[in-house]
Amino acid sequence: MKIGFVSLGCPKNLVDSEVMMGELVARGHQLTNAPSDADVLVVNTCSFIDPAKQESIDTILEMAEYKKTGRAQKLIVAGCLVERYRGDIQKDLPEVDAIIGTNEISRIVEACEGPGLAGNAVEPYLYHDLTPRVLSTPRHYSYIKIAEGCDHPCTFCVIPQYRGAFRSRRFESVVAEATRMFGQGIREINLIGQDTTCFGEDLGIKDGLAVLLARLAAIETPQEKWVRFLYAYPNRVTQKLLDTVAEHSALVKYIDMPLQHASAGVLKRMKRGAHGDIFLKLLEKVRRSIPEVAIRTSFIVGFPGETHADFDELCAFVEAAKFDRVGVFTYSDEDTSKSYPLDGKVDGRTMQYRKRRLMALQRRISGKKNRALVGTEVPILVEGLSPETDLLWQGRMPTQAPEIDGVVLINDFERDEPRPGEIRRMRITEAHDYDLVGTLLPSTEAAPVALKTPLQAIPGLIQISSPAHLPAR
Repeated sequence: MKIGFVSLGCPKNLVDSEVMMGELVARGHQLTNAPSDADVLVVNTCSFIDPAKQESIDTILEMAEYKKTGRAQKLIVAGCLVERYRGDIQKDLPEVDAIIGTNEISRIVEACEGPGLAGNAVEPYLYHDLTPRVLSTPRHYSYIKIAEGCDHPCTFCVIPQYRGAFRSRRFESVVAEATRMFGQGIREINLIGQDTTCFGEDLGIKDGLAVLLARLAAIETPQEKWVRFLYAYPNRVTQKLLDTVAEHSALVKYIDMPLQHASAGVLKRMKRGAHGDIFLKLLEKVRRSIPEVAIRTSFIVGFPGETHADFDELCAFVEAAKFDRVGVFTYSDEDTSKSYPLDGKVDGRTMQYRKRRLMALQRRISGKKNRALVGTEVPILVEGLSPETDLLWQGRMPTQAPEIDGVVLINDFERDEPRPGEIRRMRITEAHDYDLVGTLLPSTEAAPVALKTPLQAIPGLIQISSPAHLPAR
């Protein structure tokens, strides 16, 4: 059969989609990015916050139309929306032929080939290095999920309810998968999980993430490689972890650490703990330990009980902290979250005002940091032509994670034409609030190693609207 996939939400969801695609290809099925050509359509959903939930429902209904206008005989819904609304989907969306929860993705072949699925998996699922997987990211980077689930009690978050308790991949399984990816020509690996900094705790490994990073940095590759980890929990950022990142050139100098707020009162209601002064000391330690580090964080504005004074405290903190990257999200009042019954709800208009004000503050900080880079030379990973115009090429510095940070635009190059997937240096000539422009310097490396595509040609996913931008955990 020809099977089409739509993957919504975060990179963790994307990995789940890649695993499902791998299982189907291993079975002999063909993937297509044209929904009108698909015999089966699969929508891997997100339901973390209301906009993501609505996007998932809209996409399900959009794909259901191909059962009328295309050749699709079956529509399957997978992922987080199933965990939250399994009964509602079965009752209210008769267009859906089968549903697969986050712990049932290994049953995707059965769902596509069989008459339907019933029941719910009780065993927690986590893929491993021998699990079939078809990569859908560009050929030069990919994600590795090193853990699943979460044990943190954050009141705004519903992820533990449908992803389960925290559990780590086996150490050697992650190393084996990374080794294979680098051998296939991938230049950048991004480690993901609900909380990567807890990696190995459940397996009795002390400083598990630091040990893993050092091992990944030691993998021999014919060309320069990048390794980064995302979603660090602030009280799990140890000196050992920071020293490891500083020690190895392959570990990008980038810390993604969602803080969510700076007011002690708000953080207490979030069940996060700490406060702005503690965070400032942590940021000082990070910058002292890792020279030239870039720090990204995210904040939630409008959490129940957030006062004007709380928000002003957050703004003062952002001004003092001078983050390199910041994401700001308005609070989403999810009915199954522990924050749902809290009093002091903030109205939507106020939340939007606070988001705009905080982003404007960060825009000035980001613009100043970018202007300071004009005239310097930085390494970049060339990604290809800019989607905005064929007159520019696009790339990323090590301090820019894929999809969530800004980009560098190449408007000139010396001697060697850019090649997607190569890492080379760029002289920055212009700076904007979030993006940089510059001249690519002559290449010092051989042509990128050809990627040995797993199992078959990478089909790409069905593209619909832009994915919902979600708060980092």
